[in-house]
Amino acid sequence: MCKPLFSIIIPAHNEEKYIGKCLRAIKSAAKYIYPDTVEMIVAANRCTDATAEISKQLGAKVIENNDKCIAAVRNAGARAANGEIIVTIDADSLMTKYSLLEIRELLSSGRYIGGGTDPKFDRMSLGIACSALYVAFNLLPIMIKNSGYLSGAMFWLYKRDFDAIGGFDESLVSLEDMDFAVRLKRRGKALGKKYGTLKRSYITTSSRKFDEFGDWYLIKNRKLTKSIFTGHDRQAADKFYYDVR
Repeated sequence: MCKPLFSIIIPAHNEEKYIGKCLRAIKSAAKYIYPDTVEMIVAANRCTDATAEISKQLGAKVIENNDKCIAAVRNAGARAANGEIIVTIDADSLMTKYSLLEIRELLSSGRYIGGGTDPKFDRMSLGIACSALYVAFNLLPIMIKNSGYLSGAMFWLYKRDFDAIGGFDESLVSLEDMDFAVRLKRRGKALGKKYGTLKRSYITTSSRKFDEFGDWYLIKNRKLTKSIFTGHDRQAADKFYYDVR
């Protein structure tokens, strides 16, 4: 295999139910560029199931990681990356078929520092819709402070810029994605480039947190939600992210 153009980083904690679909979606998107220029890196985090085995069978490079911090898991995957372009996506999410093509077009234009992607849930309900609005309301002060909408979900950028901003902040146990977006946009502004959001592409993400806790959970448990939005509440992060089955 030649040196890859893309390194797709997928953090995965016991994701045997989802990882196969995630990797197959990446391989489908790779068909619209050059498949041999895409490497898939699964950062297997404290896995006790078949996540690693399934990933290897589908052609992914697997690295083991034991950190109880999603920022550290993503950074571990990035350290193993050989590609010029870094893309981060969660194991329970699916990129659409033109995602990598659109990312290549935007970055090669020279106008974008990188950016994020809008997500869609694999199912929708009134509770999920209201929860999404509630989350957006809590993020609004960050958006206003940074002069506009900052998409996340699936980040894309050159590896040199990932390294320049120091990757994800490992002092954060939550909200590390928004912090990453803020710092990437800041670097882009310094270089005269824009923070972008994919227009033709998006990701479909699992609604499993709502399946697990209930569609109204974020609103009914506003104290927990606000604690998660501090980025530093280990107990809240463990309850919502790291200690769920």
